[in-house]
Amino acid sequence: MRPADQSNPQYVARIERIDADARGGNVKVLARWYYRPEESIGGRRQFHGSKELFLSDHYDVQSADTIEGKCTVHSFKSYTKLDAVGNDDFFCRFEYNSSTGAFNPDRVAVYCKCEMPYNPDDLMVQCEDCSDWFHPACIEMTAEEAKILDHFFCETCSSKGQKKLQNSHAASRPSDTKVFPIPHPSIHFRYSLLVIHHTVSGMYYQLQISPLIHYVSGGYKTTPEVTKRLGANTETNIRAVQIYKP
Repeated sequence: MRPADQSNPQYVARIERIDADARGGNVKVLARWYYRPEESIGGRRQFHGSKELFLSDHYDVQSADTIEGKCTVHSFKSYTKLDAVGNDDFFCRFEYNSSTGAFNPDRVAVYCKCEMPYNPDDLMVQCEDCSDWFHPACIEMTAEEAKILDHFFCETCSSKGQKKLQNSHAASRPSDTKVFPIPHPSIHFRYSLLVIHHTVSGMYYQLQISPLIHYVSGGYKTTPEVTKRLGANTETNIRAVQIYKP
């Protein structure tokens, strides 16, 4: 839809209803707006894709004359399966409350050593052993090197501190190279180990949490907030938990 300021990008909305007067003129549409990440309260984050939109609870009545064309807003899963992304292709994985800044869903799977949600614009490589996905820069690799990988094993899965990467440089990339696109977050989750210290007995306990899901609603949490959210004893000290918001 056409913005009032022509220097701004076009607005994207879902048309919920079309109305006209008795003579079929003065056509109005009820629009449900999509927000770009930079238009949200939290702003654009590193993992937001360039074509990412949030479906908001903001409705508005507009003249049909402001409609400039049709675009497609894909689900996140469908978007990652596109062979080519056109100018009119977008994706949405969150609903957005324009008043509170809250998102639905309020949690998202994370990947890589940096433990960030997936950005479909970024190239990632998959470990053949643990099946986790990694950004080349996070494993000291260039994008060009990642594209010609034949095999990849992450640092954790590499044997006894040997080279993190085992590859063979072929003249062309094999058709089954495990490089972008990454599967939908509902398929591969990151696992983490919680270390719990009982303050009375002084004993340490280890608890594997699977999957590790990052809460999206409010930045890094304090230990009491995390323990309350996970249902843990308030007399414990929980480590290795991080929380993000979009």
